[in-house]
Amino acid sequence: MVHIRSTLVVATALVAGVVPATAAAAAPVTAVTATAEMGTAVQKGGPLTVRVGEGAPVTTRFTVSLPASVTGRLTAGLVLGDLPGPSAGGDNLPGAECSVNGDAYRLCGWNYDTPEYEDSYGDGYVLSLPPTEAARTLTFDVRIDPAHPAPLGEHTGHLEMKDASGTVVATGPAAVNFVLGTPEANRRATVHARDKDGVLWQYESTGDPARPFEPRTRIGGGWNAYTAMTKLPATVASGEGDMVARDKDGVLWYYEGSGDPARPFKPRVRVGGGWNVYTSISAYRNGLIARDRDGVLWHYSDSYQSTPSTPFKPRVRVGGGWNTYTLINVIGDKVVARDGAGALWSYESRDWDTWKESAPFQPRVRVGGGWNAYDVVRGAADIDGWSYNDGVARDKAGYLWLYKDAPTAARRQIGHGWNIYTAIV
Repeated sequence: MVHIRSTLVVATALVAGVVPATAAAAAPVTAVTATAEMGTAVQKGGPLTVRVGEGAPVTTRFTVSLPASVTGRLTAGLVLGDLPGPSAGGDNLPGAECSVNGDAYRLCGWNYDTPEYEDSYGDGYVLSLPPTEAARTLTFDVRIDPAHPAPLGEHTGHLEMKDASGTVVATGPAAVNFVLGTPEANRRATVHARDKDGVLWQYESTGDPARPFEPRTRIGGGWNAYTAMTKLPATVASGEGDMVARDKDGVLWYYEGSGDPARPFKPRVRVGGGWNVYTSISAYRNGLIARDRDGVLWHYSDSYQSTPSTPFKPRVRVGGGWNTYTLINVIGDKVVARDGAGALWSYESRDWDTWKESAPFQPRVRVGGGWNAYDVVRGAADIDGWSYNDGVARDKAGYLWLYKDAPTAARRQIGHGWNIYTAIV
């Protein structure tokens, strides 16, 4: 009877909601859920500064510390949420190589999503880092090539690691700051000038507004044989870019770029005679425009031939009345022409769907007056940093002026004493 009574007491207590003492003591242990420990990622030295342009790749290091509970294969990604996505034209991002734990570098790419590392946040580009096995400490070196395009400014985000289930097991802040550096040699202009003795000199631009040119270097003598010279369409510090020159007998010669900055031109090649009918010869795109003595403008389009002896298609008539101009040249993709009153006019190329050899220009637009102060107006590539359509002009006192992104920008003096030269190209 005692046994039966005890059983009934326990049963009655359970029905009444009374928990026995032994059960009450165990309940708190089973009710607590342990929180998984999160690892950390630290960027050594803080944000990485990348000077876009000419120079060696730069490296940033991340040290990841993982709790002992993290095991197995892990993936890692550098997420910079404020980089422009594909719809914003962000496909051109800097090249990168990555290394894990001191191993050899391998290519790693920016992607909006990657098979290895999905951007589960959907907030920006991911630089996929090499997968690796878990360890208490991991190091990731990210080496960025400054010669590739990049969105300027500081871009913040985070580096994180995920396990095989996609769970984030470590994270930490990250930042990369892209700033303008020295443009690469194939972007920086070279300006050539012929002195009174017929020696041609080269001025290599630096990309630095405070010091626009390196000291001049001698190209060679004998250039006073020419009555006209023009680039096709520009020459740069890498030794690329072509030039044509007309001699006193009316023969046109082609100087192909060599790719050697110290000797930028290959030996000249004869194009043909009869070019002394023209009072002006200027580059236009990869061809020429030439004005004859009657004021008719002719267009020589690029022939796209591989031999410099036949660089142009047969000429096509553009139109008359160009004798109203005292100067014709090209800056960027615009033909600029100065009239007798000193006003400069700009002829922009037509859009591709309306462009043709006989009508390459849109109606002219007035740039401004006072351009009769100059005896030289020329286009160039980038002179003082990160532009495309720079122009130079020499005044009659020998000062050289820069029109950045010409011909509409304000001028800036970049040299003096240039009146020792009989030609500037």
